[in-house]
Amino acid sequence: MGDDGRDQRVIRTVHGRGYRFVGTLADATGGELAADADRRPDGMTIPTTYTVSDGLHIAYQVSGTGDLDIVLIPGFLSHLELDWADPRYARFLDRLGSLGRLIRFDKRGTGMSDRPQGLPDLETRMHDVLAVMDAAQSRQAVLVGYSEGGPMAILMAATHPERVVSLVLYGSYAKRTRGPDYPWGQTDAQRRAYTEQLIRTWDWEADLLRRCPSGDAQMRRWWSQRIRAAATPSTVRALMDMNSAVDVRDVLTAVRVPTLVLHRRGDALFSVDEARYLATRIPSATLRLLPGKDHLPAADPDQIVDEIEHFLRAAGLAAAQSLALAAVVAVASDEEQAEAGVVEHLVSCGGIVRTTPAGRRVVTFDGPATAVRSALGKASAHTRLGVSIAEILTAAPIADGPGVRHAERIAESAVAGQVWVSATAGMLLSGSGLELQPVATEDDTVGRPLLRVVG
Repeated sequence: MGDDGRDQRVIRTVHGRGYRFVGTLADATGGELAADADRRPDGMTIPTTYTVSDGLHIAYQVSGTGDLDIVLIPGFLSHLELDWADPRYARFLDRLGSLGRLIRFDKRGTGMSDRPQGLPDLETRMHDVLAVMDAAQSRQAVLVGYSEGGPMAILMAATHPERVVSLVLYGSYAKRTRGPDYPWGQTDAQRRAYTEQLIRTWDWEADLLRRCPSGDAQMRRWWSQRIRAAATPSTVRALMDMNSAVDVRDVLTAVRVPTLVLHRRGDALFSVDEARYLATRIPSATLRLLPGKDHLPAADPDQIVDEIEHFLRAAGLAAAQSLALAAVVAVASDEEQAEAGVVEHLVSCGGIVRTTPAGRRVVTFDGPATAVRSALGKASAHTRLGVSIAEILTAAPIADGPGVRHAERIAESAVAGQVWVSATAGMLLSGSGLELQPVATEDDTVGRPLLRVVG
């Protein structure tokens, strides 16, 4: 039959279980039989469960077994049940599930999850990952983010290292659009034209060939059915707009968990230089370049999972990290009672109050969008607020370091009644829907240009 240890097209070896017959079934006329959307190749049905995050229902599935949890953060669009309908993508999921307990979810606005109003930002979507992990009773997990899922996985590894064992990035990037020091993305004009073409033609079979040149007719039909079930034209436009704003370059150096960066040398969608960019800026990252042009992991999934399996065996389970990236809110005021009221409000919004070595109180959040939304409307004639990004000791009541001191300096420089943010925080706020305006300051100790939040 031509099968061997790698190319298991008809009979598949399943570790610890035995063998499965996985060949494609055909009817008497030679046509392929449609698979049940929510069934794995072994015939088992995977139940879809829901958890609530920020008032929205987020769909997730758990498959596989083992002591290690693996959270898969998918690319552009997903559909938990239709994901199983293509044997090659099912193979990808099945292989990941052989390494541990595989936790998958449909990002808000896509697949089987609720559609929110407005444009979801990266930080809000990261909170959905945390909600799914909590619902699945996963304390720590390996994050596997591919394509669009990579930046979200990066942000979570930097801000919640206590929940991340290790990080795997496949076919991903740090910034979606081109910039002076990031020449590989699409220009804004190209991005708009591509979005309009997708919405106008709604030709997802052609889109599959762009992402996966080796895709056959069966895969094209599956991709088209999956995308149409997962999104509407309005959803696609919103997602494309959100992704255009993604930029996690300033977060990369804060990722301290073991990281594997995988990329196919001829990737049809993203330049191999984007993988090199990630690997050179994430401390202790390992870069593995693979042959091939297909972007989708459904093409030759064993090539990808073999590398992941080797990496996980070599890395082992990492201990929870003590340092994490956080958004720091500092309050400056000429009235102690007014400052105390703002701090109390920020804590009621989920912030954690910490004390600087000088005895001042600051409040930390896991991302600047939550911090700024909590701070909006709380600055007054007697208070000024500054937001910056800092690495902090997660379990320590004391907050210190350049980022914390930067937040304090921003607050002191801000105009009464306003919230100012650092340039790095402003970059991470891209796509959040918050309006920012540049401000000028005579204080040259605040560093890069500051931004004012328009309430």
